[in-house]
Amino acid sequence: MKNNSYEMSNHLKFIIPSLLGIFLFMTPVGTDGGMTIPIAVLANWIQELLVNQLSAIMMIIITLTAIMTIVAWLLGKEAFSKTPFFQQLFHVSIFWVITRILAAIFAIMVYFRIGPEAIHGPATGQLLLGDLLHVLFAVFLFAGLFLPLLMNYGLLDLFGTLMTKVMRPLFKLPGRGSIDSLASWIGDGTIGVLLTSKQYEGGYYTKREAAVIGTTFSVVSITFTLVVISEVDLMHMFIPFYLTVIAAGFVAALIMPRIPPLSTKANTYITEAEGGIEEDIPEGYNTLTFGYKKALDRSKKETSITKFFKEGGQNILDMWMGVAPIVMAFGLIALIIAEYTPVFTWLGLPFIPLLELMQVPYAQAASETILIGFADMFLPAIIGSSIEAEITRFIIAALSVTQLIYMSEVGGLLLGSKVPVSFKDLFIIFLLRTLITLPIITLIAHMLF
Repeated sequence: MKNNSYEMSNHLKFIIPSLLGIFLFMTPVGTDGGMTIPIAVLANWIQELLVNQLSAIMMIIITLTAIMTIVAWLLGKEAFSKTPFFQQLFHVSIFWVITRILAAIFAIMVYFRIGPEAIHGPATGQLLLGDLLHVLFAVFLFAGLFLPLLMNYGLLDLFGTLMTKVMRPLFKLPGRGSIDSLASWIGDGTIGVLLTSKQYEGGYYTKREAAVIGTTFSVVSITFTLVVISEVDLMHMFIPFYLTVIAAGFVAALIMPRIPPLSTKANTYITEAEGGIEEDIPEGYNTLTFGYKKALDRSKKETSITKFFKEGGQNILDMWMGVAPIVMAFGLIALIIAEYTPVFTWLGLPFIPLLELMQVPYAQAASETILIGFADMFLPAIIGSSIEAEITRFIIAALSVTQLIYMSEVGGLLLGSKVPVSFKDLFIIFLLRTLITLPIITLIAHMLF
């Protein structure tokens, strides 16, 4: 192997941070609540520590974001020009200015219980500000801080080279996409979206690749699937349930990149000048040795611990201020529609004949849960938990997990990130995933029950 230009310190600089990253983001550890990952353990710890303050903290973060955005908007393009990071964070289009202002108004109304109960009720505003945003605060804090361990020290470059032969033919993606899916699969879908967005901004993914990975491979974490399956009272079925989710998700991952809207995304990088990633293996190397060489080359560039913490801190602020307002604004509107209007009942009507054709018991009750998952992934499990037939509850739970796109978290995150997908794209992708995975899940459910 041609590594004559590398010193021992280069090898250690790749190996130690990468192992630490793998441990934090991808190593399952046992806790009282089942298997999870160290990042999630840290997130749970901070949530428990700050449980009485987190709603106030998130309300302040969202309000502060709106104020800074208004300041940047009033002062124009030159605002924060001395700090490009803050300029990019607060200088946004008018649509996002309005979204952030709306989010701040919602957050204040929910926190102080002002105005109609539709906004601050337990099933709407309090669910978001008092529950979901607590999780996002904690996950973002530690995932943002330690994300550079996965991204900056060569691990993505090694995996990218090793996985190219699998990811290219099957999913039309670069090998490094495998890390995004692995991190979100074991950790959290939000971590996958975050990784994808940062890789895209760094010029490692094309627009199409970023859109495919963000909407198809930022899968639901093992931790969250446990919550969903326990909500529908089928905990004893977890293994077959999870295998069903993987099977349906795999088929969707094969099909989705090959059909619109994902197949029509441009195969260009964020700035046309980016060269992307060279995937051919040169003379004298095999996949492993070349991957290792690329990893060492990448880790050599990291020279300062201050830079590590600065980048981690920027990741955290980027997520807290860029994402939380979107989750608050869009998530709350979606939850109000789901809770107080018959919109999702009407939207479910076309699915009744389909469910009856597939011999799903309680087809009408099940149909109401099919599209409501677009608002929040947990809603189908909550609504479907009262259905008597176990097979129907199984199908509802598995479908809600394989649909992937939900506005209160991953959907909101994607819209707030640089990944090139629109609201319309997300809704079409959600529908297509539903139509692809529903027959597969139902077929497997009929075999199991």
